[in-house]
Amino acid sequence: MGEVVLYSSVSVDGFIADENDQPGPLFDWLTSGDVPLDESGALKVSQASYDHTRPYWDQIGVTIAGRHVFDLTDGWDGKPPSGIDHVVVVTHRPKPEGWDPEAPFHFVDGVKAAVAKAQELAGDRIVEVAAGDVGGQVLAAGLVDEVRMDVVPVVFGSGKRYFGSVHAQHLLEDPDVVIQGHRVLHLRYRVRR
Repeated sequence: MGEVVLYSSVSVDGFIADENDQPGPLFDWLTSGDVPLDESGALKVSQASYDHTRPYWDQIGVTIAGRHVFDLTDGWDGKPPSGIDHVVVVTHRPKPEGWDPEAPFHFVDGVKAAVAKAQELAGDRIVEVAAGDVGGQVLAAGLVDEVRMDVVPVVFGSGKRYFGSVHAQHLLEDPDVVIQGHRVLHLRYRVRR
């Protein structure tokens, strides 16, 4: 089975969005370089960020996100982001009315069911879990193998926390990857078991 990775861009003070769900400058690093990150040409990063991010993106088979993120993005119009094969949506509500049954989105109730479904779909590829409330729940359930952060030099002061509402302590190993990009610091931590 592929590893489960909790991931997002994050402010220095630990937020993935402001109080109004706006990411502000958190994704500016994705357009501040001169190396195309994908085929669209819209995303251009520094060479260091490309060398770190592109291989990771190529390994992702499934992303797990909460219903709130799904709703904010309008379900990515039924097409998983960044070339990912499937999205597993954690929700207690049914799929949206009129949702295309052929779209590679899977709606499940609970994080354990989400990880099980995502690992089934991903095979040996990475299962990426979007940071925030759902990501914090997956971490609290002991199902995360690695935490990845793209730390952006901005302080939000308040907003949506990277680990959601996790209140318990979780130990991580020392970072095994620390890469300086342009307007971003890429960090990777193994979760201590």
